[in-house]
Amino acid sequence: MQIQVLKSKIHRVTVTEADLNYIGSITIDEDLMDAAQIIENERVEIYNITNGERFATYAIRGQRGSGEICLNGAAAHKAPVGSLIIIASYAIMDADEARQWHPTVIFPTNNKLT
Repeated sequence: MQIQVLKSKIHRVTVTEADLNYIGSITIDEDLMDAAQIIENERVEIYNITNGERFATYAIRGQRGSGEICLNGAAAHKAPVGSLIIIASYAIMDADEARQWHPTVIFPTNNKLT
């Protein structure tokens, strides 16, 4: 049996930009992506702590060290600038592997690694 488990999470970052005219996705500071083991174009779930919205999109690399968190396209309506969000990714694995699995969770401060 295959199950879906939390792979990684960026816990509590602030949306710094919103670009309604971009085709979609979330732009994430490359340092945060590396630390959370999220790769470009990977599906991510966004949980908006500020307003309760939950939605899926895909990750694209932002400028390294910038602290950038930018919602692009229609998603910008769901998490406007200043929103506090969680970014999560998931993996599919067999149940035995999942029992031993430990996700990567990072806790940035002001959208930067400390």
